[in-house]
Amino acid sequence: MLAEAEHFAYEEFGAGVYSIELGAPIKLYLRVNDPFTVASDTERTRLEFAEETEILLGARSHHEKPAATVTTTSDPEDMMAAISTFGSALKTTSCERSYPSLRGHPPTIELGESLDIPAGLEVPDTGIRIEIPATHQAIYVAAPLAYYLGAKVVEGDSPCIVTETGFEHSLETTRGFEREVERVLKQTFFLDCITRTEGYYEVDLHERRAIESKVDLDFTALYDRPLAEQLEAYLEVPFALLEEAIPEWKLTSHVEPISTSIEAMPFIVEDLAVVHTPQETTTVESVEEAEAVSDFLRAESEGQETFTRSTGQTVPTEDDYVQPESTDSLEQTWVGEGTPVGASKATTEAFKNHLTRTPTEGDIEITVVCNASEMNEEGDAVNAGYGSREELPFDVTFHQNLTTDELRQLLTSETDFLHYIGHIDDEGFECADGQFDATTLETVGVDAFLLNACQSYRQGMKLLEAGSIAGVVTLSDVINSGAVRIGRTMARLLNAGFPLRAALNIARGESIIGRKYIVVGDGGLSIAQPESGTPNLCEIEQDGNQFTVRMKTYPTNQYGMGSLVMPYVEQNDEYFLSSGVKKEFSMQEDELSRLLTLEEIPVRMNGRLRWSSDFANGNII
Repeated sequence: MLAEAEHFAYEEFGAGVYSIELGAPIKLYLRVNDPFTVASDTERTRLEFAEETEILLGARSHHEKPAATVTTTSDPEDMMAAISTFGSALKTTSCERSYPSLRGHPPTIELGESLDIPAGLEVPDTGIRIEIPATHQAIYVAAPLAYYLGAKVVEGDSPCIVTETGFEHSLETTRGFEREVERVLKQTFFLDCITRTEGYYEVDLHERRAIESKVDLDFTALYDRPLAEQLEAYLEVPFALLEEAIPEWKLTSHVEPISTSIEAMPFIVEDLAVVHTPQETTTVESVEEAEAVSDFLRAESEGQETFTRSTGQTVPTEDDYVQPESTDSLEQTWVGEGTPVGASKATTEAFKNHLTRTPTEGDIEITVVCNASEMNEEGDAVNAGYGSREELPFDVTFHQNLTTDELRQLLTSETDFLHYIGHIDDEGFECADGQFDATTLETVGVDAFLLNACQSYRQGMKLLEAGSIAGVVTLSDVINSGAVRIGRTMARLLNAGFPLRAALNIARGESIIGRKYIVVGDGGLSIAQPESGTPNLCEIEQDGNQFTVRMKTYPTNQYGMGSLVMPYVEQNDEYFLSSGVKKEFSMQEDELSRLLTLEEIPVRMNGRLRWSSDFANGNII
């Protein structure tokens, strides 16, 4: 590796043979045999040649779809064999598998009458096996670790990791089995990210600087050692020495330990999620209805507009609410029966719908529907928010007061995203001539949606069953003024490239009713690509003329855990692991102003969510 060309780079290369790698959703590689110059500014990077030059172009896509389907019974021994095939999707067993582009999608799993593993899904020869009790709970918790280590999963009396060299590491510690598996996954992954800086990409990594003096590890020697030996060395390091430097984990999946959950595991594992299993299902009876009344009264006391988006008196739902334990991950998801509170609701059907959809050809199609004239404020705001990026080909269509037949036609037509504004009740969507119930649909063409109406959860789940991939819905009645803020914020975040789950996590803070919204389906879905590759939120605190800046980056399906980010801060010369940037930058107003002109991103300043374009012309204070 000779050089990296980021913003404001200028590099000259003389005669020779060079490989040039371009970071993009599709990896691009150029091979040239002549001198060239790389020059970049805030907007573009140019490769310049002194004369006409022949360039060999190569491309490599990410492995985003499973290679095959494994059939398993509900017998734990068969399930262990099925989970053991996940490591076959790794593109390498070196520490470079910590790059998301070198971790392929595990094979899908279906429940059946017998175990059937297609040829070509053999367990990698890593010399590692994971011994666990023959229970659904243990299998699901161990699945992400087995995938990342390329390990075989077998039954054992006491949960532990065993290598062919005789090394053993118990997974039953004072932390408990689930916490120990989580710790091993995070520690191994993190130290692989450090070790790989000795390989293909010798970047100056902030996290290596942060921990290298604290640990007794020779990363140069470790790089060439087999995976099993690296693992043994890693696990000798006390976790407490690393904990503060490990990036905030993207996702914790709370998986109900029942046999049907096995079909969701390949998609959970592909996200490198931490898996927890609830020991008991916490049922929250009518909690959302009670909180809706509380929010209504609170808003009324604060002088806010308080009409809700219900069509009248709503009847409490009979759904069972579950409340997974909170964790320190950026995002939470629930896999199982019931309606989650404080987490998204993942379904196997939605994940499979994602696999069968093909990428959009041409413009990104956004459909906005406002079926209630009293809610036109949100319609106007989101119509302006979508497609505001000049370099992205958006096609935004706006509809008002649709009839039931018109809404049916719209839902069955292909569109990338539907933003619905209006009323929904137990009978369905309120239209100009009556109610439309999504349960009458056999198929839909809508990939993703935001149903910004009261109690839209059931209608949203029906859209997933009919073919949608993901959506944002409400669990109870929502106050109109709060719904407008949520809808407006979601539109801008999705437009900026945030995935649905991350966008909602940010938007929730804009209203007291934010907790009424959840994501259903594949919450990692993005509608558009972010300008800089990884969507980020800039957090700023002001003290006089001095500003403290923190970057909070959010992993995506394209740029998952293990991706590198470099904040375009003039004083910065380091790369960081996504998610988050574990460093504060202190800067003056002029430097901050230059930073905020680079791209349109959300900015939380002194606790208030704004956008970088709000600070145009140096108007920071």
